[in-house]
Amino acid sequence: MATEGDAVGTVIEENEISVGVGEKGRHLPVMLDEHLDIEAYAALYTGRTKIRRLLFIAENCGVASIELEALRMAYDEIKKGENTQLFREVVAKIDGRLGPDYEGDKAWADDVDRRAELRKEKLENELKASMTNLIKESIRMGYIDFGDFYYAHGQLGDAFKSYVRTHDYCTTSTHIIHMCLNAILVSVEMGHFFNISSYVSMAWQNKDRLDTVTISKLRCVAGLADLMCKKYKLAAREFLETGPLVQNSYTEVIALKDIATYGGLCALATFDRAELKAIYHALLVFLKSYVIDNINFRDCLELVPEIRELINDFYSGRYVSCMEYLENLKANLLLDIHLHDHLKTLYKQIRNKALTQYVRPFVSVDLQMMASAFKTSVTDLEKELETLIPNNQIKARIDSHNKILYARHADQRNSTFQRVFQTEIEFDREVRTMLLRANLIKHNHNLQKH
Repeated sequence: MATEGDAVGTVIEENEISVGVGEKGRHLPVMLDEHLDIEAYAALYTGRTKIRRLLFIAENCGVASIELEALRMAYDEIKKGENTQLFREVVAKIDGRLGPDYEGDKAWADDVDRRAELRKEKLENELKASMTNLIKESIRMGYIDFGDFYYAHGQLGDAFKSYVRTHDYCTTSTHIIHMCLNAILVSVEMGHFFNISSYVSMAWQNKDRLDTVTISKLRCVAGLADLMCKKYKLAAREFLETGPLVQNSYTEVIALKDIATYGGLCALATFDRAELKAIYHALLVFLKSYVIDNINFRDCLELVPEIRELINDFYSGRYVSCMEYLENLKANLLLDIHLHDHLKTLYKQIRNKALTQYVRPFVSVDLQMMASAFKTSVTDLEKELETLIPNNQIKARIDSHNKILYARHADQRNSTFQRVFQTEIEFDREVRTMLLRANLIKHNHNLQKH
């Protein structure tokens, strides 16, 4: 029996899978890196992460026009701050390709460095005075000022140490939460994601002082840490529990559309069918809130609706459409600073799950039709199935001569008899136990308290 022309076999159970090319007239995105809107993308972020993402795109996009545009925007953004070391690195990357306006501005850099030395000297004197007078709040604020100073100048290791030192001078739960958020921010920038879990846990210990936005921020970074540690299912749960409350309040770390993208892909790779159904409805609410409350960013949300449709297609069994969405999204997702190293693994897991769900309703499947559905050759499809069958992800055998996959389904008749037989054994044991107890009571052999 064929299902929308993508498989040939005998259906042995009802399922909500509908394999096909998608609904008539549905628009599939064509999102190639040549068409990436750098300005719209960069507008989603602020601070140092905006610069890091622009530089990552410049290094990895492989398109000269996009590389130069990203470097130009990074140059402009850096000059709004005080990180002269990063400024010199970007100037070296530009290498005069953007004209005289984007060459090394030595006067600006020297002026920033001079003011930085004066500022640092002032902060040192203020901190020494506070420590001499043993004023805990002044000492705490002094270390925060030092952390902010080092962070602004790109000295992340010193910034982290300064923020962490405030812990000894915190007098309220709010102070501890603030210290944790600062330490988390610097840890993300340094790529020390193992630190994040510790500070998230520390912040959660003061849950009574956490507002909804801070809770959403903690879930965001916890999900990001799990993603970077390849704990994809945990990451999916954290991202999907974040909700839209974070809005644009955490753009120095992550954009709301990133939460939807990371959470959606991790969920597809690790969640079962029932879990996907639940998160799809949650994602709809999540995305609706984002669009309504962020009208100015409506043009920047091209990725998010595709993730929504991707989950819907996967759950509904429209694997042709699903694979096309994944392929079309791939070029831009490879330019994501956090996701690029994990995309191959996530895509592989998603594809394996799609292959598994595709064959599950059938007794037999024509491999040529299946290969067409998954945009691959029969030979490559056989190799994929050969890796899934030994792991029991697909219980089937391949007829390589006739190019047919035959499912090895359990003998329902035999399984029923086995369950009945097991029930009989348990019933017999329970009855014998009841009779033994009744006889013990009858002959007064039961234990009595004295």
